[in-house]
Amino acid sequence: QVQLMESGGGLVQAGGSLSLTCTASGNILRISVMGWYRQAPGKQRELVAFITKSGTSFYQDSVKGRFTISRDKNTVYLQMSSLNPEDTAVYYCYNQYFDTNYWGQGTQVTVSS
Repeated sequence: QVQLMESGGGLVQAGGSLSLTCTASGNILRISVMGWYRQAPGKQRELVAFITKSGTSFYQDSVKGRFTISRDKNTVYLQMSSLNPEDTAVYYCYNQYFDTNYWGQGTQVTVSS
């Protein structure tokens, strides 16, 4: 098993910045692709960004140029800037090992207008 512990998030005004951190522990052999999903009220969970062990990253179009994902071994970071109210959601860290996803508990990000 892999456990994911998130930190960061909170309330910020539009145009501001926030950082999220997620540290994986447990069976480190199963720590592979790590990233973030988010789920806004009444909407489906959507992929925000992910990063592989080799450092290859992917971003959802709506966050390109505003969010930066990075990684240090088993910890993944999401630096969010130029936030807008549409970024308000619960952000979930995940680790994908082949066809298994491990999830964090989620952290709330609220952007006020």
